[in-house]
Amino acid sequence: MEVPEGPSATKESFPPDASAPGESQPSLRNVVQITVVKGQDLKSIKSDTSITLVRVEYNGVILGDSSKTDVLPNGTANYNFTANFEYSSDGPNSWVDIAQKPVLLTVIEVSHKEKKQKEKTMPLGQAVLDLLPLLQGQCSFTVLAPLYAVSTSPSESLHPEAKCALEVSACTKKPLLSASQLSDGNFLSVTMEAAYSVPEAFVPTGPSQNYMACLQVPAVGKKEVPLLFMNGVLKPGGEKEPLPRPKKWSLANIIAPGALNIPNSFILGGPYEDEDGELNKTKDREFRIQAESAKRIVWDTEGRCYLDPAAVLILKKRIAECQYWPVEVCRMPVTSSSKGKTSKADKGDEDRQIFFHGVAYVDMMPLLCPGVKRIRGAFRVFAYQDSDVLEKTKRQQSVLRDLRPQISLIKEGSGASGTSSSLSRAVPSKAQREDKEKMTREQEFNRRMSHAPKVQLSDIAEESASVTSLSPEGKQYVEAGTFLVMEMKLDKALVPKRLQEELTKRVKEMIPPRPPLPPRTEGAKKAVEDYHNHVASVAVAILSEYHELFGKQPPHQGAAAHQTLEEQKRQLNFELNSSGKYFAFKEQLKYAVVKIVREKYLKTTAFETQEQFQAFLSELYVYLVDQMHVALNQLLYEEAASPAPRIRMTDEQLCLFAREAEVSKDYKLASLYHQQRIARDQRNIQYWLDYGAFCLLLEDTLKAQECFREALSLDPHHVQSLLLCGIVAVVLQHYEEAEIFFEDACCLEPCSVLAWTLSGLFYELQNNNIQAEMAFREAKKKLQAQQARERSISGGEGGKKQSSATSVRSSSLGSEQLLPEGVPDGSANRLPEAGEEHALASAAAEEEAPESETAPEEPFPVSGHSQPPCTIFMKAVEFLMKVNAIQTFAYGRAVLVSLVGCPRSTQPSLRRFSDCHVKLSAFVLHGRKSCLKPNRPKSNGRSIFKGEEE
Repeated sequence: MEVPEGPSATKESFPPDASAPGESQPSLRNVVQITVVKGQDLKSIKSDTSITLVRVEYNGVILGDSSKTDVLPNGTANYNFTANFEYSSDGPNSWVDIAQKPVLLTVIEVSHKEKKQKEKTMPLGQAVLDLLPLLQGQCSFTVLAPLYAVSTSPSESLHPEAKCALEVSACTKKPLLSASQLSDGNFLSVTMEAAYSVPEAFVPTGPSQNYMACLQVPAVGKKEVPLLFMNGVLKPGGEKEPLPRPKKWSLANIIAPGALNIPNSFILGGPYEDEDGELNKTKDREFRIQAESAKRIVWDTEGRCYLDPAAVLILKKRIAECQYWPVEVCRMPVTSSSKGKTSKADKGDEDRQIFFHGVAYVDMMPLLCPGVKRIRGAFRVFAYQDSDVLEKTKRQQSVLRDLRPQISLIKEGSGASGTSSSLSRAVPSKAQREDKEKMTREQEFNRRMSHAPKVQLSDIAEESASVTSLSPEGKQYVEAGTFLVMEMKLDKALVPKRLQEELTKRVKEMIPPRPPLPPRTEGAKKAVEDYHNHVASVAVAILSEYHELFGKQPPHQGAAAHQTLEEQKRQLNFELNSSGKYFAFKEQLKYAVVKIVREKYLKTTAFETQEQFQAFLSELYVYLVDQMHVALNQLLYEEAASPAPRIRMTDEQLCLFAREAEVSKDYKLASLYHQQRIARDQRNIQYWLDYGAFCLLLEDTLKAQECFREALSLDPHHVQSLLLCGIVAVVLQHYEEAEIFFEDACCLEPCSVLAWTLSGLFYELQNNNIQAEMAFREAKKKLQAQQARERSISGGEGGKKQSSATSVRSSSLGSEQLLPEGVPDGSANRLPEAGEEHALASAAAEEEAPESETAPEEPFPVSGHSQPPCTIFMKAVEFLMKVNAIQTFAYGRAVLVSLVGCPRSTQPSLRRFSDCHVKLSAFVLHGRKSCLKPNRPKSNGRSIFKGEEE
């Protein structure tokens, strides 16, 4: 392929045979080949374009220029140009570079030569080629990359519907990553959106400033890679940033404004309450809205990085050890070497100083929750102090300080080099000069650092004082309330989440579904009874006809009487046939006979042979005649009067009687009532759950487990049965089974506040603070959404709903509660006196308020028991009270709080949650004891006892 003369093309491009690596090359080296096939609709950018060439550039290095190609009348230019670059896992073009740096394709217009003048070239358009598919397992791919007009082009002639593009392909001879590296590795993308509520010192006028943000992530083994976001744009107050808006490449040498946008990658935003960071409470909404419309710094830049399997393990380990990840920000003046030479001492001071040095602490703990791949939110910016950073993140070095010499090279150099390119690339034509300058500056920096003992990392206190004196502007971030909005996204979750199908399968393995019921046997009995009734009815009707014809006096005994009876019989048959009553009686019996055939003989299909049909008729006739005689004997011969029918109690009455027996401590009678309910309908899930809750009251855990599992066998997707099976598994210390039950419940009903809260309590019992925090956060989000829906629905029903809420509890509960009929009104359902409840609930609400922010406070009702604030823990305690399982988690809360020497990594929020649980548990246990002390029944006759005050 012909390459035009020139230093960029001849010195910086690889030879054509580089695409076929020789045997002497290391095994980790590879060659990426870029082929520009053709350009389409080029005349839509500039109508008089006639000759063009395409330039391929990667990582700051020009790989080559194509030959000059004529543009056809339809705007097509066939380039068929191939360029390549060498890739290595630890060289200048590494995994990190390929993940976040695209190939730049610039179409250059070549003007005609005039006499004694050189050819003039002018950039016409630019396109980008994302190489990420090569890291995702593909060996080759072809795309139609959009071509964007450069700022110097006469873009006013660009048609709105123009589709100018370059057909480009990229290929390698072997995959860049092995199968194990691809399956066990991961891709991390960090999007730096904007910084809001910036200090007043940040003004758009005056000297040019470069606003930067930086963080360091593991990439290859123990090697860490800095992700540097430069060139933030300071925007004045006004309208908010639009949503959605495209993400941009972290490069500065793209000359076409449209090419800065990453294809198919957008910032979508979302509700503040769904964010993972800070400032996501209801009270912060007004501040966020005002800050997003005020002065701000906008990056909208995405940085990507490949994490090999070792780096993935390191990332998980560091997040588990310390949940906060530092993200540094600063403002640096943009200077140029053309303004004059400065002394070495001044340059050394400049290399050492970082202006407006701040840090944001990003909580990465949610990434260790199963299935979580993304965190996005607002994070406050604080003044950078080494002691604070070391305490919160366990890091002793500042990334911006380490990159300070390289940042100086960036701003004093061309000023158009890419962000990451300037930190790691190696350009062959300028390598010696840049290395020399870099070594000189690093030596000067080290010399000054050696004469400054206050900045040694061995003394954290002195380092903190030195940094404060070097960067006093950092305090302005706290005064202004500055916060960063950023997103961190993984291609795969660090902790995979089990699928719902897998959880359901595990539950069915532990509790096989109950087999279907056998065919009903009561149908045949009822059919025979109906036949008896119809025969008796017909017999009574015939007897009435006989009385009308011959009177009620029977003939006397003897031969004459026999002849008289025969004559009466003949006359009766004639009367029945002539009047049509015989046919009516026959039709009346036909339906009863059909039911006997279907229910008793189970015959619903046609007979195959006539012999089978005749045999069946004979058998049926004999049976019907026998049953007719039975019916007539019961009708004609009076028997002794049957006893009065037993009063059959309804299910609601049995439930109430069971509750009354529980309150009266007559547990044997209560058990009998529960068993009677189950005997009536063994497939009623609620009856099994009620009986299981009663067994928990008697502390018969094994029998309660049988009841709950029987209910779950009837419906493996019943969420309340899953929760109760999990609670019993915790009591029996079957923690693996309990985790499956709770996780399956959350998957089946993701909007359940109760399921998420109980899951969080279980994980907290296991000292799994990561998943406990995640579960509590999900529960609070669901509760906030539920309360918002209730407020919107009950707009005009405030008084009615309040009065109904304070009335006597109904026997049926909502979707978040259990046991609509079988929960005792006594020991499991009674609340303490109003004063005790108000005090304890208020204390719990105060402890939880900074974390939950569930809903604005409402006044307590005046009548009846006072209502405590609605929180996720109050809902959980209420549920555990109703199923007599409050002791399950009460012991765990007391143990967790009483631990001596709790590690510093334990979240303060979890400790506050634990304190709240202990108070609520003590409150509930006191209520259970007091409600078991009977006083006197109410006047309505129900045995609902009032507790005595202690």
